[in-house]
Amino acid sequence: MATHRYAPESLMMSFGYKPELSEGAIKTPIFQTSTFVFKTAEEGKAFFELAYGIRNKEQNEELGLIYSRINNPNLEILENRLCLWDEADDCAVFESGMSAISTILLEFLKPGDVLLFSEPVYGGTDHFIHHFLPKIGVEAIGFDANDSYEDIVARVQASGKADKVAMIYAETPANPTNAIIDIECCRKVADTFSTEEKEIFVAVDNTYMGPLWSHPLQLGADIVIYSATKYIGGHSDVIAGAVLGNSAVMQRVKVLRTFLGNMASPNTCWLLLRSLETLKVRMEQQMKNAKVVAQFLENHPKVERVHYLGLLEPGSKKYELYQKQYTAPGAMISFDIQGGEKQAFQFLNQLKLFKLAVSLGSTEGLAQHPASMTHIGVDAVTKQRMGITDKLVRLSIGVENSEDILWDIGQALDLVELSVETWSVALARL
Repeated sequence: MATHRYAPESLMMSFGYKPELSEGAIKTPIFQTSTFVFKTAEEGKAFFELAYGIRNKEQNEELGLIYSRINNPNLEILENRLCLWDEADDCAVFESGMSAISTILLEFLKPGDVLLFSEPVYGGTDHFIHHFLPKIGVEAIGFDANDSYEDIVARVQASGKADKVAMIYAETPANPTNAIIDIECCRKVADTFSTEEKEIFVAVDNTYMGPLWSHPLQLGADIVIYSATKYIGGHSDVIAGAVLGNSAVMQRVKVLRTFLGNMASPNTCWLLLRSLETLKVRMEQQMKNAKVVAQFLENHPKVERVHYLGLLEPGSKKYELYQKQYTAPGAMISFDIQGGEKQAFQFLNQLKLFKLAVSLGSTEGLAQHPASMTHIGVDAVTKQRMGITDKLVRLSIGVENSEDILWDIGQALDLVELSVETWSVALARL
């Protein structure tokens, strides 16, 4: 009998779902139930032993349905389908991206540990690292895209806490600057400080690129994290997060999720299952539109600099890293407008098609000002060092007609007022 390996986008329609178990419904119903009936007391005991991590699964054994805080058909089908994109052993879906991030950090860090993390990161992640982790005795050491393996190792050794490093957390491409962190380098650093007694895990936030354009698990990461609110959800109507990894890692994650109770609801999972069916189509169109927008901005006199992976110079180290880690430049663009906050706000206030709102990866174009919005809580010195300045604007490109997108950006830029001095600088770029 002929066999065929289907691509993930084909399997998004039906993988993990059996219509005959749900009255023949072609699409997964919403299993709006809090608890599930066991066939026998022995079966219930066996299910709970697995859920609480008391024993490992036997060969071909699966965790049965217990309670919707632990598992639910909508949750399980969604997690199975998400695994296909990253070729992961298992997946855990959460009620928000931040609940996914915080659960990972809480599970793999303990008092006295040190977290190595890339900068910049999403503002909520930055706040959790700098304001919550210190409360439980976890110290953080930052590094950025310009740091080499030798730089990071030297910084850790200089801290005198090399034996305390427990996790490396990288967000790449970085929000909002599109800076690229070398995942293989992170793996090398983790291996350098790991011992027989302690394994250092590498976690990667792949929200900007995934799960279509990058697969961190194949580049050496142990854990990949998504704000599923973004491209995976893709319609600005759901909040969710996802974590993927090997079976051993995910067993720990799911056990903690059980007791924190921050799993996604059946309705949230149903919406995400709907969105997965068009994930590739949406993301590819957004990327095509983004390429056009990036070229337009690159040649506009009122734009000082464009931060987009599609504009990296071939042959450069950053371009080579991009080629190694990604299959496309994505659909997130940031740019420095000529001037400062005044000019950035003028541009944002004049947009017609784009919506002035935070978040990203949705079908509609979104625009925001990171320094005063998503990253307002980041330390001022860090913001300046990372390029999150008053003149930085972030665009999430949607699926609208590309000519309409360009018209909207163009007319908004036309209404930006520049001083004579700034105009002179702008015209000098032409």
